[in-house]
Amino acid sequence: MASALERCTRCLLQQRVCLCAQIPTVVTATRIVIVRHHGETTRSSNTGRLAHQALPNSVLVDHGGMTGPTELPPLDGAWVLFPAGEPRMSAPVPPPRQLVVLDATWSQARRMFRKLSALRGLPLLRLPDVPVPAARLRNSPGTGMVSTIEAIASALRLLEGDAVARPLEELFSVAVASAFATGRLRPP
Repeated sequence: MASALERCTRCLLQQRVCLCAQIPTVVTATRIVIVRHHGETTRSSNTGRLAHQALPNSVLVDHGGMTGPTELPPLDGAWVLFPAGEPRMSAPVPPPRQLVVLDATWSQARRMFRKLSALRGLPLLRLPDVPVPAARLRNSPGTGMVSTIEAIASALRLLEGDAVARPLEELFSVAVASAFATGRLRPP
């Protein structure tokens, strides 16, 4: 029998609060390319992994570490979700076929954006700043700085509507509740 401290190999949470059974399948027209910093690979608070598990039309690529150069899939029709330029209040026309999302801390994401030459020249999608909810998996360094899964949900709301975004937001809420249940987080 597994001890309460053993971790699920899929969601990386303690077995007693494993949320794998609650991961929805969210079908999207937009392909999500999640480029994850190598330091996020084993963090239970990483939400890029959860987004990838919920999104069948997604790919997860690890960046950095000892894996050698990052090999991104072809990025035809791709935009990069990145907080630069003016925020968009409506979907671009035509909408992106793919959306590249950097899954890292904010400082790591900025460095990744500069280092990944395949991203140069791609259009940027900046979301409007939204208030950061009090319940977080990690501390937010500023207004509008949200987790990877929250950013993907917001982008998909803009591109494809509420029905696609809502299950990802609910999954994030479940992840936060699971973290509280482990005692790793304290209520705000």
